[in-house]
Amino acid sequence: MAALPTEPVVHLRRRRRPLSPAQLIVLSFAVAIAVGTMLLRLPLAHATPGKIGWLEALFTATSAVCVTGLVVVDTGSDFSAFGQVVVALLIQAGGLGILTAGTMLALITRRQLGFHQRLTLQTQLSALQVGGVVRLVRSMLILVFAVELVGALLLYLRMGAAEGWGPGAWHAVFHSISAFNNAGFSLYADSLTRYVRDPAVNGVIVVLIVLGGLGFVVIVNLLERYRHADRVRLSLHTKLALSATAVLIVAATAFFLFLEWTNPRTLAPLPWPTKLLAGLFQAVTPRTAGFNTLDYSAMREPTLVFTLLLMFIGGNPGSTAGGIKTVTFFVLVGSAWSLARGRGELQLFNRRVPLASAVRAGVIGLISLNIVGAGLTLLMMTDAHLGMLQLTFEAFSAVGTVGLSMGITPELSSPGKLVITVMMFVGRLGPLTLALALIERPPDNRIQHPVEEVVVG
Repeated sequence: MAALPTEPVVHLRRRRRPLSPAQLIVLSFAVAIAVGTMLLRLPLAHATPGKIGWLEALFTATSAVCVTGLVVVDTGSDFSAFGQVVVALLIQAGGLGILTAGTMLALITRRQLGFHQRLTLQTQLSALQVGGVVRLVRSMLILVFAVELVGALLLYLRMGAAEGWGPGAWHAVFHSISAFNNAGFSLYADSLTRYVRDPAVNGVIVVLIVLGGLGFVVIVNLLERYRHADRVRLSLHTKLALSATAVLIVAATAFFLFLEWTNPRTLAPLPWPTKLLAGLFQAVTPRTAGFNTLDYSAMREPTLVFTLLLMFIGGNPGSTAGGIKTVTFFVLVGSAWSLARGRGELQLFNRRVPLASAVRAGVIGLISLNIVGAGLTLLMMTDAHLGMLQLTFEAFSAVGTVGLSMGITPELSSPGKLVITVMMFVGRLGPLTLALALIERPPDNRIQHPVEEVVVG
């Protein structure tokens, strides 16, 4: 009997799904932290032998890549020149976004970017649309390096005189990069408290912090409006971001001056012009910059509680700053107020803010609070010997990627330092980005269930 012909067996291999934009962002930051940790662990990076172990290197690399500024060792004295350069490069890469830095190399080598890469860039930069995202990156890179260069030149006028021309130039460059990227790293052990009376250093640092915290989408929109006033209008996002920034700076300055004016450990010994300058600086820096010209451990408790709110809000979307972002906060508060008054969707500048944006803002705020609460609970378990307010301040600073501290960061236990490390990582990525990265595929929304009201409030 003749054998029957057999059909060829075809093995179907399941095609691997590409990583989502959120997953690529998480992976890029994790890889950068791993590389930074290994570089900072090298003996070449150490000025103080035996002081920087794997945990200290991991903590510093995470703080730099996540542009936070919390430190467990002194950057200026414990790291060598090589180590300080590594920290500065990690800050720059983290501030720009790792994928943005990769895009810069692609533009230099004239490689074309695919749609998936452009979509990932849109997610990382919080751009409103995919179209024009490469042009946005190109403009952003030019802007970043130009602003940092000008900032370094202005800071050199003071730091060069104080440190000498060589060390002074490096101090100016390092602090310009750190300020614009809202990192808060300083080569001085006391941050910038020695410059509390210097209006030039204070002014340059404040301007760098504000520009870095505005958001690249906002700055590019402003520049295009300036160049093409007849064809380009300011977007609702830009108007809201500028308004929120101005309101927060003015209100925070007034509140800080009111609370600390008579405090003998902070503002009271200073002349009134310096008080105003210090009040402005401390009002700006909690929105994720991390520098300080006054000792936060000497401030009154109401001031510290108010600072927690500023750290939680942070800067603008798509910027080097952290926090839940100013636009998120104002959309959340404004929508709640509008709905409470029976007006429905929030209306601003003759535009309606979609209800979906308000829901998204609420989700971001709720998840961020849960992250702070979970981290604080762990810190209370690992470092019960430290005060509740101190640990709370540290937790908000880590999740908001601020870098301010009441001086307890080096005193944390090893488990406590690991908790802060994770909180900085989650805070830099943002709660929604991290949540989306954990979801393998979006849910199928084709099935719509019946609607039924529930009692809320």
